[in-house]
Amino acid sequence: MSKNIYKYVASEHLDKVLGASGQVTLKCSYPRGFNDPYELFLTIDFKEQPDALAFYAEVVGDIPQLPTTCFSRSPIVVPMWAHYAQSQQGFVIEFSEAMLAQSFPKSGFGDVDYRDAPDEDLTDMLHRASVIGKPRYLYLLQKGVFSAAYYTKTTCWSYEHERRMIVRESETRRTDDLILMDVPKECVTALFCGSRASPDTVRAIRAKADQLGCKYYELKIGRSSAVPFFVNFGGETFLFNGTDIEQTSYICVSCKEPTAAGSEQCSLCQIEDSDRIAAADRNVFRALAHHGLLDEYIAGMNDISRGVTERDG
Repeated sequence: MSKNIYKYVASEHLDKVLGASGQVTLKCSYPRGFNDPYELFLTIDFKEQPDALAFYAEVVGDIPQLPTTCFSRSPIVVPMWAHYAQSQQGFVIEFSEAMLAQSFPKSGFGDVDYRDAPDEDLTDMLHRASVIGKPRYLYLLQKGVFSAAYYTKTTCWSYEHERRMIVRESETRRTDDLILMDVPKECVTALFCGSRASPDTVRAIRAKADQLGCKYYELKIGRSSAVPFFVNFGGETFLFNGTDIEQTSYICVSCKEPTAAGSEQCSLCQIEDSDRIAAADRNVFRALAHHGLLDEYIAGMNDISRGVTERDG
């Protein structure tokens, strides 16, 4: 079981998700409303013969529609910050899965399996159920199709590192057309504010962290690595190690970005004025610009590049 799971949220939904009472409200969806239109196609091979498909429809019927809410297994998925947290202007909520399971004992959790083809084992099970007809095969077919329908997506979504929670209708409530579930605040273990959040959003999320009694971090985008890091209230630096948020012992004394072991500064902060002067001396473009020849040189190279592109095309 994953130790913690993460929900990406836009800043405009802050007060809807993190209410004034300290209660956390999450939106649920039915499978028919999932954002991948091909999600329910990844059960069996629907190019089977009509008699097999008719038997599939007879035994399986419509996929049961149960309230489902989605999480990620990582708080540092940059596309998730972009798509669901307003390009890092929003925030992420860290939940303890163990606490969620305790609070919703009839719920179920599962990692999403990413694939672009139906499960061959399920198609084989369909044949067994159709030809042999044993109740055990019908049961296994139904169970396998349910799991595939809820926990399978095409590989183009794999960046999400998605983990899903299926809950009972009795554990939700309805508001207009929304299916909502109220989560005890004890399930929240941390809030992460986006690196582009406005000052008002930063203050609001800090206040929510105080109200919930959970940890608070701010997402930081470094200059020397494509892996984001976090900074807490005290300015300490943290990394996500694939399972947990852990404090890093090696940081740049200038910009707080994580560094290699034994380095007091990141590679960019190590640049000194003497390095900049030496680089300028080696830059031939400066000489061309000094003599008024740079624009003419660039134009000539552009003409050559266009000629090569047209010839190769």
